[in-house]
Amino acid sequence: MAHGNLHRPDADSALPGHTSSGLNTADNAVRPIGVVLEIAGSGSQIALDLDRLNECMADDDPSIGLAGQVGSQIKIRVGNSWLLASVRNQRQDRRAGGGIIANIDFLGEGQEEKLTGKIHSFRRGVTRYPIPGALIYPATTADLRQIYASDGRANIQIGTVYPTKDIRAGIYVDALLGKHFALLGSTGTGKSTSAALLLHRICEAAPEGHIVMIDPHGEYSAAFKTTGKIFDVTNLQMPYWLMNFEEHCEVLLSSNGNERQVDADILARCLLKARMKNRLAETMGKITVDSPVPYLLSDLSNEIQNQMGQLDKATSSAPFMRIKTKLDELKSDPRYQFMFSGMLVGDTMADFISKVFRMPSAGKPISIIDVSGVPSDITATVVAVLSRLVFDFAIWGRDEKTSPILLVCEEAHRYVPNEANADGSSVGKILSRIAKEGRKYGISLGLITQRPSDLAEGVLSQCGTIISMRLNNDRDQAFVKSAMPEGARGFLDSIPALRNRECIICGEGVAIPIRVSFDNLEESKRPASEDPSFVELWRQSGGEEDAVQRTVQRWRSQGA
Repeated sequence: MAHGNLHRPDADSALPGHTSSGLNTADNAVRPIGVVLEIAGSGSQIALDLDRLNECMADDDPSIGLAGQVGSQIKIRVGNSWLLASVRNQRQDRRAGGGIIANIDFLGEGQEEKLTGKIHSFRRGVTRYPIPGALIYPATTADLRQIYASDGRANIQIGTVYPTKDIRAGIYVDALLGKHFALLGSTGTGKSTSAALLLHRICEAAPEGHIVMIDPHGEYSAAFKTTGKIFDVTNLQMPYWLMNFEEHCEVLLSSNGNERQVDADILARCLLKARMKNRLAETMGKITVDSPVPYLLSDLSNEIQNQMGQLDKATSSAPFMRIKTKLDELKSDPRYQFMFSGMLVGDTMADFISKVFRMPSAGKPISIIDVSGVPSDITATVVAVLSRLVFDFAIWGRDEKTSPILLVCEEAHRYVPNEANADGSSVGKILSRIAKEGRKYGISLGLITQRPSDLAEGVLSQCGTIISMRLNNDRDQAFVKSAMPEGARGFLDSIPALRNRECIICGEGVAIPIRVSFDNLEESKRPASEDPSFVELWRQSGGEEDAVQRTVQRWRSQGA
């Protein structure tokens, strides 16, 4: 390609090394700011003219004002099309002239309209690379508007594209949910509010959707009281018999090592017998220890007692006593009543699934499962049961053309920990399985966490869209970089420098990686996650004795 056809008519005056004083800033957009030095597959090296960058800084267009800076977009002409690239880093050129050398990552390419010079039909990826010596121009807000414009697919708008004030940032809903997503950000960066914003927008776009959110701190009840159903220990009423055998073991077995295997064998025998006493089991023929068939807790208890009575003297009754003691404990402890109540013995499986999965949604497509009141020793099991129900329902409902379900897991690192923190719990296994196989069955997984480096290694890489807010920890930053696509590296370097309620989005849900300032969310739709103001609260006094009394009262009654 001849070098001449890369020039604009007035380009020569602004080649690196030329002075360009005396020209006004109106034509910054059509005058080059640098030149390509070398080309590589994913990114390349360019030289930038310092005088031109300083001129661009004074431009009214904020996109031109940032031209050439780290994280900004520049464009390069190749034939009839424009290549768009992101500036990854800058350093001073030690050689004569003292210009700036920068590395760039290619984002994609678009065609140029002959009459207007506008970019259109922008798409990710590069088909033709520029040659060294090709000129570089600033990307204008008008260019970015074309590039970030929706391609017609269903999308939700969540904020504005940085550095512009008016280009709306959209996320393609089908691509976001079809390939799972992760929302990451250190504590205090506005992560909960951003998660609420995202879910509100999805609910507005799909009022008949099915979203289940696991909320470990009870933050989201306030945000979705009008658009969703809130479930906590007072109204969840999750039947204990929905647990499979592995989940029963987590709740009922307290032993370790060889003893645990002995206890598990006993529990399997007794549980199967208890399940088989149900009339449902008679009509079904063959059932297993995992079948979600109702049984009476008293039947399980009696079965353990019977088998213990049949022991010969040489066999220890200790394993039977261990299981029976634990079972009695669960039945009598009021904190476990939401699950282990004698009232939950009826066959309510279809009702429970309809209620929790919002089928029908009746205009309230999201159910918030507030597990903050669940005793900590069974929280993971409750989350495991809910997650597994989503998965099993999708598998057994394949013939029904059932609606897809979005499962959102806040504090995901608690439930899908990496190998160093793994405890072999069933919740980690089921969520990992949903991450790997869920989309075949119409399950979407949304993971929200402030410690991505504590997540299981394979899970983050299964997320097609990553929304990263500021991460303060080096390990977390490195972990996210390794999970992100190559072209987003320049954006990722700015993760530590993001402001609150700003994020980098890359992956399937967006056309190219973008930096976004989230919209403000109305007060009534925000989660209850505001940090307390120590100074304000410590200036107030009065009523402390009564508050302590009430707190002690609630503490003693365990919320009952």
